[in-house]
Amino acid sequence: MSFASDNWAGASTPVINAVSAAMQAGPATAYGADEWTGRAEQSISAFFERDCAVFFMTSGTAANALALAHVTPPWGTIYAHEMAHVATSECGAPEFYSGAKLHGVAGAGAKIAPQALDAAISRARRGDAHSTQPATLSLTNLTECGTCYTPAEITALAALAHAHHLTVHLDGARFANALVSTNASPAAMTWQAGVDVMSLGATKNGAMAAEAVVFFDPARASDFLYRRMRGGHLLSKMRFVAAQVEAWLKDDHWRDLAAHANAMAKRLADGLVTSGLMLAWPADGNEVFPIMPMALADHLRQSGHVFYPWPGASSLAAGASLKPHEEISRLICSFQTKVTDVDDFLAALATARRQA
Repeated sequence: MSFASDNWAGASTPVINAVSAAMQAGPATAYGADEWTGRAEQSISAFFERDCAVFFMTSGTAANALALAHVTPPWGTIYAHEMAHVATSECGAPEFYSGAKLHGVAGAGAKIAPQALDAAISRARRGDAHSTQPATLSLTNLTECGTCYTPAEITALAALAHAHHLTVHLDGARFANALVSTNASPAAMTWQAGVDVMSLGATKNGAMAAEAVVFFDPARASDFLYRRMRGGHLLSKMRFVAAQVEAWLKDDHWRDLAAHANAMAKRLADGLVTSGLMLAWPADGNEVFPIMPMALADHLRQSGHVFYPWPGASSLAAGASLKPHEEISRLICSFQTKVTDVDDFLAALATARRQA
């Protein structure tokens, strides 16, 4: 039984059917000049209630890296949480594509603390040729710890960033889960809160491989089409990515998928707490992080349950603690997680604890 990642899940039936229909429709203009791409771009603008410039890709890392490179000069500093995906899990791609320096900022639960951000930016030596210059703030929602920024929290951080003349980027690999968690509108969570550009992810929430860089001011996307091509991410058969996005957005299908994943995570989190385990962070979305003895975690893995140990001892939620013999475990639910998957895991956990 796998709680390893929502990347392990397959694709939803409407998404599969949409791609199949696009494939069977016969030849179509390449490189995004097709009807599916046009419709999907319009769907994203409708989703955000704003005219957007949209660029489809298949990789979230590429979307993050190219978006950040577009808004950050090579002598710039990108501020992100020290545990953010762009800082820990993208093999330096944002720095590679941009030439910029990534600066980690602290905050509990992988959410940047405003005072820590203000202090980090204020320490920059502006105008000093020997120092990189503040340029961009990158936020992640959901965060790498499964916590969720509210629109008010994003607004406060974006206002601080804009006061220092920074651009605001949002990594939205699990954006759908964050929207369901807060019941916020896509607009309220992004451009209305001060986000300038985002990486919108569908892959973790029911698509095969579908991501998009979204500029909320199309004027800021000038020349991005060249950057995407130069980075090797202009797809010749773009319509097969666009078809996924169109189906994902239609009739709020994205919401149904994310709501199920979040509900399964809540069921899992509630069961873990009832069993006596502590959570490292609140389970705001579809990720759950219990603190458990390493021996117990190893036993569960050896019994066929797939999940990973996770770093983050320095970013624990208030009241949580980690002993030397314990680990933070990461368990992720997806749109395909079943109630029986959760209940079977909790039963195995209870059995293992009785036998310990």
